[in-house]
This record gives sequence, structure tokens and C-alpha cells, in this order.
Amino acid sequence: QVRLVESGGGLVQAGGSLRLSCVASAVTFSTFNMGWFRQAPGKEREFVANMWWTGISPEYADSVKGRFSIFRDNAKNTVYLQMNNVKLEDTAVYYCAAQSLGRRTYDYWGQGTQVTVSS
Repeated sequence: QVRLVESGGGLVQAGGSLRLSCVASAVTFSTFNMGWFRQAPGKEREFVANMWWTGISPEYADSVKGRFSIFRDNAKNTVYLQMNNVKLEDTAVYYCAAQSLGRRTYDYWGQGTQVTVSS
């Protein structure tokens, strides 16, 4: 079992920046693909970004490309989401997820952290 704990959410003005963190309990963190998802009120959860276990070729949703960056520190069992130039539509609960190698879906999810963007 892997426990994921997100932090770093909060209130930020449009155009500002925020960094989310997700710490994993897994001792084999470096073998997991890690992702960030979000869910806005009244909407389905959507993909934001992911980072493969190799640490290369991150992928982003079109809506955040060029503004958000995902990176990981395997020594700290942590994956980050750097959010720059945030927009009102980025308001959502952000979830961290871990995917075991060979799996098609994400196996483990965090409890989420709220990000609210104000005008």
C-alpha cells in the first residue's frame, strides 16, 4: 500500500504561482509513474500532468502546457507541480496519483489539496 499526501494548495491571485507537493510512503517510489489530476466543482476529474518513473518526457494537458511543470525528487519520495501564471479556471482540488509499472491505471491516490484562484 502506498500513501500519498499532497500539500501546498491555497488561495492565489490570477497570474500568480503556486507549488504543490506530494510525498509518497513507498520505498520504491522511483519505480512509480506519478501524475497530477484535478477536479473542479461540478466537473469530472481531469488529467493535468504526469512524470514517468524514468524522470523524462513529462506530459501535460493542453490547458496547462507552458504554465505548469511536473518534476520529482526520488531522494525525497516527492513529486511536485509548479503552477505559474494561474488562471481562474485552474481552481480545483488537485490530486496526486501513483501508477505501478505495467499497470494501465493509477493505483493510488492522495486526498487532494484545494487550489483557489481569485481575480
